[in-house]
Amino acid sequence: MKIHEYQAKAILARYGVTTPRGEVAFTKEEAREGAHRLKSNIVVVKAQIHAGGRGKAGGVKLAHSPDEAAEIASRMLGMNLVTIQTGPAGRIVKRLLIEEGLDIKRELYLSLLVDRASARVIFMASAAGGMEIEEVAKKDPGAILHESIHPAVACSPIKHANLPLGWGWPAKQPITPLRFFKRSTGRSWTPTRQCLKSIRACSPETAGWSLSTLR
Repeated sequence: MKIHEYQAKAILARYGVTTPRGEVAFTKEEAREGAHRLKSNIVVVKAQIHAGGRGKAGGVKLAHSPDEAAEIASRMLGMNLVTIQTGPAGRIVKRLLIEEGLDIKRELYLSLLVDRASARVIFMASAAGGMEIEEVAKKDPGAILHESIHPAVACSPIKHANLPLGWGWPAKQPITPLRFFKRSTGRSWTPTRQCLKSIRACSPETAGWSLSTLR
């Protein structure tokens, strides 16, 4: 599935995920008007192409006024953006995302992608953020946590309870335990260490259990 960043953020926002305010622009004037409506001291002008690595290639710029956003847009629209993912042919920039600037305190990385070697979808999580995730993978692969999703079990909450480790929680720090409640009887069940080794055999989803967490 190929969608642009502004389209992905619109889908996330529809399901309650907090995203920065932004508008898509196809012309210099639309970029100016969008930046004016955002009323942000800093706006980010982002090229929208189906490839990562845009920032390093010059496809992400900061503007401090609507006029500056329009000027950046005039240079960016129509440019051939060559990134690490486009190959030498590059991609022509036909649309931009004009987004409010935010004070970033911390970057986290989470993705789902197809691992062709195992023929499974995998979770990837890291406390190293997303801007340099390719470099992190090369220099410190242990900083990225991988969890594969078994096609017969899907996304089991037991198996993926350790995903927070990818965001820097120490291995010795206890993770919020999972508890499952039987809908019909109200009985509770907490998975054991032995059960964690056999997710398929112990998966409560198929037995009418509902997930909760112990706070």
